[in-house]
Amino acid sequence: MGTGMASRLTGQGFTVTTYNRSPRPGMTIAKTPREAASGADVIISMLADDDAARAVWLGKDGALSGARPGAVLIESSTVSPDWIRELSEAAHKHGCELLDAPVTGSKGAAVAGELTFLVGGSDAALATARPVLTTMSKEINHIGPSGSGALMKLINNFVCGVQAVALAEAVAIIERSGLDREKAVGVLTSGAPGSPLVKLISGRMLSRDFTPNFLMKLMAKDLRYAQKLGNIEVVTAALRTFETAIKAGYGDKDFSSVVETLRNSGKEKA
Repeated sequence: MGTGMASRLTGQGFTVTTYNRSPRPGMTIAKTPREAASGADVIISMLADDDAARAVWLGKDGALSGARPGAVLIESSTVSPDWIRELSEAAHKHGCELLDAPVTGSKGAAVAGELTFLVGGSDAALATARPVLTTMSKEINHIGPSGSGALMKLINNFVCGVQAVALAEAVAIIERSGLDREKAVGVLTSGAPGSPLVKLISGRMLSRDFTPNFLMKLMAKDLRYAQKLGNIEVVTAALRTFETAIKAGYGDKDFSSVVETLRNSGKEKA
């Protein structure tokens, strides 16, 4: 995702310095996060989780140490509100402002500049960063103050995760029951349950094409963060199903592959 975002910015004329990315035409490759951030007006991270983000921003030769006072930091990773609070405090001590701005959309959307940003932070910081975000997006949704974007992204992703597990359970039951699979799944996708996500991943489940679009292990990570928001029983149940799939070897597959362990568990019960 980060590579696509950087490519989009470069293609639209922005000067981009990257850290830990494959070389791309028009990009300068830095040796450390500090070097990448040095002199930049806007600094963006797109990483896997809290630990990776903390290491890049606050670790040895971290990006924040290279940021100039007045720079706007953008945390586009899907991370916890607790980490956003920690990074925001560190940014303010350094004379910078932070936007938490995770995205919805695919890798293709990143390259095409069609992401949706869910932004938390001040109006002033967003005004500074808007030209950069606009270049990468079809929509910038300012959710509210700092932490709002991160919170909204976790809510968005746990709803997606729960839907994926529910659909996987339905597909497994349909297949065991002897119903015409294509017709039965068509009823789901064309009817009330047919959310954009259900329509998208049902095809992957039926074709068993689990080429990674969104990794299973990252969905499980997001659900673990969502668990900290409160006692959400459906999240706990969905996470348990994803963790079973990860133990079965599907962690680096698309999260729609969660259907495979449900198919297998049905065979075992039979």
